[in-house]
Amino acid sequence: MTERLIIRRPDDWHLHLRDGAMLSGVLPETARDFARAIIMPNLVPPVVNAREAAAYRERILAALPEGMDFTPLMTLYMTEETDPADVAAAHASGLVTAVKLYPAGATTNSASGVRDFDKVRGVLEKMAEIGCPLCVHGEVTDPEVDIFDREAVFIDRVLDPIRRATPGLRVVMEHLTTADGVAYVQANAADLGATITTHHLIITRNHILVGGIKPHYYCLPVAKRARHRDALVAAAISGDARFFLGTDSAPHADPTKECACGCAGIFSATNTLSCLAEVFEREGALDRLEAFASLNGPAFYRLPPNEARTTLVKGAPVTYPARIETGAGPVTLFDPGFPLHWRVER
Repeated sequence: MTERLIIRRPDDWHLHLRDGAMLSGVLPETARDFARAIIMPNLVPPVVNAREAAAYRERILAALPEGMDFTPLMTLYMTEETDPADVAAAHASGLVTAVKLYPAGATTNSASGVRDFDKVRGVLEKMAEIGCPLCVHGEVTDPEVDIFDREAVFIDRVLDPIRRATPGLRVVMEHLTTADGVAYVQANAADLGATITTHHLIITRNHILVGGIKPHYYCLPVAKRARHRDALVAAAISGDARFFLGTDSAPHADPTKECACGCAGIFSATNTLSCLAEVFEREGALDRLEAFASLNGPAFYRLPPNEARTTLVKGAPVTYPARIETGAGPVTLFDPGFPLHWRVER
């Protein structure tokens, strides 16, 4: 029985750090275990140009505790006014790793997102030309479309037409939640990748709704049926280089989750590696955890994997705090609903 696992230090290819006191409170939870992370730009106001991305990066680095080694990989928030030249210059300089596409109104702080996709065609064409990846929140926002169907409809109505109209565009389908999404990635070339979150490998919509509403399991895209969760697990453990870890760890202070109209988001930075080791071990796939968490993401983004190693050790159940205290208020940690026996050796 494997009781010790050594992998290259992982990266997180989809992360929310927020800003100010919340940033200072949650950043150490990621930097402790992850070498790099794709930083989401949906602040208020959003990070829409190179100048704002540089300033946000400086705030992140200033909040990093002394002795921690962490590299934020910055993104720009695409709007209908995004300047292709600014994107090209920011990407060429190494400041910006990707551009994020939010359909307007799809999730937290997405009001400035795209409504008319024809208005961003020039940006997409420039990104295809320079090899800058597009990260997409893959849901339509049409109120007539059931919330559980919005990812599948997005693929048909938006994503596939964009990719067909923009040959060479490299796309990451972020926080995949459906068997439909898995099948779409598997049917396409290597210029299409997908991140899978920790929580979507574990929870289903039952976790949110059975026995009363559980706000700390509410996220967007919302968790789906068990068959979709099982398809995500199969993709993650498959070794297919198109699937890689993006936690979508998204902190909200508890009062904003535990209210009549609670925020969407699950905070999982602190215990993600323990959760993943349990999932992969259960599936007899511990030998493929490194590919999912440490190798496939860098390969897609054309970056070298980390040279440093992380050691996971199996033993008595690990105790994690129920919440992280921050200057912006307490943030409840994701509870997988089962004991975690794997811990990161410090």
